[in-house]
Amino acid sequence: MPFENVYAHRKVADTAQKGCDICYRPTTSVLISDGPDGKDFFFVCPAHIKDRKFCSPIIDQDAVEARKKKAMEEELERVKKEYEEKKRKKEAEKKKKDEEKEKEKEKEKSGDKSKDEEKDKSKDKDNKDGTDEVGAGAKKSEASAATLEEEPRFFALQRVFYNQRLAKKREAEMARRNRERLQQPNLFPSVPKNLPGT
Repeated sequence: MPFENVYAHRKVADTAQKGCDICYRPTTSVLISDGPDGKDFFFVCPAHIKDRKFCSPIIDQDAVEARKKKAMEEELERVKKEYEEKKRKKEAEKKKKDEEKEKEKEKEKSGDKSKDEEKDKSKDKDNKDGTDEVGAGAKKSEASAATLEEEPRFFALQRVFYNQRLAKKREAEMARRNRERLQQPNLFPSVPKNLPGT
């Protein structure tokens, strides 16, 4: 076998795009296989790469486990930070409430209680709105990063397509050998120099 059935998915520049080997549409996606006799590569559309009847992804279990472990550690750090922030906020709110209680006692004496309650309610609403927006944005960015990393890079062609690639490689090798043979001067027999019967 000149090359293994392990193809890496690569992208080329838009100026170097060529027709897909299957549907002939211009594409920048290339599947490349390294082998001892050289590389086998062909252009293919991203839609064909996702098709399970054309090729199947080769998943590196060690890399997947390492990625999961890293994600768990990041999640743990994020949860710890959130917990610390909530704890600080609760402590700050407790101090604030204690101060407010002291102020209320003083204000009961003065009688300006109703104005301060309206101000506190508006501040609490503003704080709640701000924290919800920040948390949602962080979750969206994490989800988009996770989907980008999930895309596999190595594929194995289905048997029919892999055999086609092997046949094309063999045909190209035979054509190269035939061209070399035709260029050799001693390929064809030479004209006899002496006449027959003499």
